[in-house]
Amino acid sequence: MSETPDSAVRTYIENHRAAFLDDLAEWLRIPSVSAQPDHAGDVRRSAEWLAAGLKETGFPTAEVWETAGAPAVFAEWPSDDPQAPTVLVYGHHDVQPAAREDGWHTDPFEPVVQGNRLYARGAADDKGQVFFHTLGVRAHLAATGRTAPAVHLKLLVEGEEESGSPHFRQLIEAHKDRIAADAVIVSDTGMWSEDTPTVCTGMRGLAECEIELHGPDQDIHSGSFGGAVPNPATEVARLVAALHDEHARVAIPGFYEGITELTAEERALFAELPFDEERWLRTAKSHGAHGEAGYTTLERVWARPTAEVNGIGGGYQGAGSKTIIPSSALVKLSFRLVAGQDPDRLEEAVRAWVADTVPAGVRHTVTFSPGTRPCLTPLDHPALQSVARAMGRAFEQPVLFTREGGSGPAADLQDVLAAPVLFLGISVPSDGWHAPNEKVEIDLLLKGVETTAYLWGDLAETWRDAHAR
Repeated sequence: MSETPDSAVRTYIENHRAAFLDDLAEWLRIPSVSAQPDHAGDVRRSAEWLAAGLKETGFPTAEVWETAGAPAVFAEWPSDDPQAPTVLVYGHHDVQPAAREDGWHTDPFEPVVQGNRLYARGAADDKGQVFFHTLGVRAHLAATGRTAPAVHLKLLVEGEEESGSPHFRQLIEAHKDRIAADAVIVSDTGMWSEDTPTVCTGMRGLAECEIELHGPDQDIHSGSFGGAVPNPATEVARLVAALHDEHARVAIPGFYEGITELTAEERALFAELPFDEERWLRTAKSHGAHGEAGYTTLERVWARPTAEVNGIGGGYQGAGSKTIIPSSALVKLSFRLVAGQDPDRLEEAVRAWVADTVPAGVRHTVTFSPGTRPCLTPLDHPALQSVARAMGRAFEQPVLFTREGGSGPAADLQDVLAAPVLFLGISVPSDGWHAPNEKVEIDLLLKGVETTAYLWGDLAETWRDAHAR
C-alpha cells in the first residue's frame, strides 16, 4: 500500500530527525547576542552560517544583508508555478544574553538534549523556530514529488530583534521589492500549551513617552510659597489620576477612536481556551485581576488598548523630610495599541491631553520614543485558515486562536508590504524565553516542521481557489 501524503511527510521527518537536530545544535553554539558589542562577530558568524545552511537546503538565493547594525539573512526559492502566491517567512537569528552564572544548569551555548527537550539559548527564541522551516520545505518536496515549493518562498531573518530591531524598518523599506509578498509568516511566537495548539492572529502596538512638568526654577520653601504657586509633583499626580476613568477606561480624548472591536466569534473562541486565572495571577506575582470593565482578562491583555504608568518621580526622595516645592516632576507612560490605532495619532492625542490638563504656571515637555504599530489578521482570512488547517493536520486536533499582548516588528512588515501577517509558532510558555535554561520541546519542534510541510501546498491551493472565483 502506498503512503498517504501525511504519512510520507512524517516518514521523511523521522528519517531526517537526527541530522536536523545536529545541524540546529551547531547553529545554537554560535553566541549571537546582538545586545553585547563583543559578540558582534558572533552575530555575523550566525548570519553567515544560516545563509550557507539555506543554500544547502536548496534555496537558490541566500544572502547576508547588511544594516547599520547587525546583519540579516534573506533567502528565496521560487515556485515552478508562476501563478503561485509569494510567502515571506520572518524570524531572527540573534539571541538574548546568557551566562552559566545566571542560573543555567549547563553552558547556554552548548546544546544539551535531556529526554524530549533541547536546552540552549535560542532553542525556542528564535533559532529553533526559524530552522524548522528548512526541514519543512524538504519534507514538502519529498512528499509531493515537487522540485520547487508550491509557493514562491522567501525568508527574512534579522539579527537585531533582541535589541529592539532598531534598523529593521530601514532594512525592509530599502529592500521592499525583494521581500514583496502576498502573505507573511512570523515564526517568532508560540502556542497556548503542549496539548492546546493555537494560532495567533495579531499583536498589539506600542507607544512610549516621558512627561516632565516644570514649576519653579528651583526647589523652593513650602512654608514661604506653598499654596500660592503650583506644585509640579502634585500636578503629575493629578495627570496620572486623570489617565483612567472609574471603569478603568483610558480617559484621553480620542484614545479609542477607530479601533477594531472584538467580534462575538473571537470572544467565544477566547473563552474556549483552558485559562486558569488563579494560576495566571500567580505567574504575574499579583493578587487580583483588574482592568477595563466589560472584558475578560484574556481580552484585556490581547485585544484591548492600555495606558500604563511605568515610573513616576519628583521632589525629595531621601531619608527624613525636606519641606520643599520641587522644581520638576515626571511620569513615564506606555500605551499598548490595538488594530485601528496609530502611534502618531496617539502621540497627538496625548500631547493635546497634557496641554489641556496641566494648569497655568506649569511648563511641560512630552518626549515620545519611536512607536510600533499593531497588526491583526481577521479570523476568516483564507491565509489564516490555511495556517490553522496545516497545524491541525500536524497535531491531529482542532486548533484554537489567540492574540499576543506584546509588540514586535511584524507590524512593520504588514505596514510596508501591505500583506496579511500570520503567526506560526510551536513554542510553549515553559520554554523560558529570555530566562535561564531556555529549551524547546523536540516533539513540538517537529510538529512545526510538519506544519510547514503541509502549509505551502494548502496556501497555494487556497490562493488558486480565491483567484478562480
